[in-house]
Amino acid sequence: MTQIENQPLLQPLQKGALDLKNRMVMAPMTRSRANNPENAATDLVAEYYAQRASAGLIISEGTPVSKQAVGYINVPGIYTQAQVEGWKLVTSAVHANGGKIFAQLWHVGRMSHPDFHNGELPVAPSAINPNDKSYTPQGFKDTVTPRALEVPEIKAIVQDFRKAAANAVEAGFDGVEIHASNGYLLHQFFSSSANTRTDAYGGSAENKARILFEILDAVKEVLDLSKVGVRLNPSLHGGFGIELSQADPETFEYIVQKLNDYNLAYLHLTEAGAAARALPFAIKEVAQHFRKIYQGTLITNGGYTRESGNKVIEAGYADAVAFGVPFIANPDLVERFAQNTNLNQPDPNTFYSNTAEKGYTDYPTLAQVTA
Repeated sequence: MTQIENQPLLQPLQKGALDLKNRMVMAPMTRSRANNPENAATDLVAEYYAQRASAGLIISEGTPVSKQAVGYINVPGIYTQAQVEGWKLVTSAVHANGGKIFAQLWHVGRMSHPDFHNGELPVAPSAINPNDKSYTPQGFKDTVTPRALEVPEIKAIVQDFRKAAANAVEAGFDGVEIHASNGYLLHQFFSSSANTRTDAYGGSAENKARILFEILDAVKEVLDLSKVGVRLNPSLHGGFGIELSQADPETFEYIVQKLNDYNLAYLHLTEAGAAARALPFAIKEVAQHFRKIYQGTLITNGGYTRESGNKVIEAGYADAVAFGVPFIANPDLVERFAQNTNLNQPDPNTFYSNTAEKGYTDYPTLAQVTA
């Protein structure tokens, strides 16, 4: 690999327990290729991730921590032994190619559908319909009003995350990321538009954030928190039924401040979209804002390019940048950034399809194009 200039993105990152060969992170992206009765990762999934092992860190697609956590078709889980064995194929292949990979632990909450649960309702902090779409085995369907979780059920979900983290260790992952973002279960607890509880899990910022810290306290029993990341989307507005309220920025500031008490691998933040930027109270420059609060390693995500990614690191607002779609279409994205060359264009029609290799493992590398 010929590096044409000294890019911040291509510098090693050695901070805390993280020791990355560059600062380009492959973002977690659902790809729906675990099309088998076990919903287990396969040799094809292993090939996909191994192709992208030049990233400083790969974060796996969201992997459900339980059957209850499932809300999309053909996603590989991490709650059965067959699924653990499937992920072993992936981690072994990534490590053989010199890469590192974290498992993203996921519960979709109210974004699920009865079709996944033998007709039973999905669960959430409160019985509020997100009025969105769920991707079911029969195609996209309208979401339904979920069932509000009882406190013992919340405690059980915390243990599901603990067990999933233990399974990730057994599967050979280098660490895990807690998915507390993008309108899924933990984010639903944080959001005033999704959580109207009046018990210990609702009302104040401390209460709305309680489940996240209970999960971290449980996970640290099986995995050192220096190998655990947390993903947040503090300025999500208008997606997955999340409507940002004036109270929500305060909740996220509380969460990020408290995360300083945990020796995490990193905090992974998503930048504000156009809908949030139109709100006067929204946090518009997310990484820049939370860099002043969070003392640990910070990863930023959200439509970055080679140029803007280098700039955000150079400005000191983040330590690394996560790229999503560019990594789908460019298995050698690191090499392409190093040479400042053209990128393959992605095909959105194959992002979530069951087309096996097509749009998944068949994007060419530079070496293949020039051969």
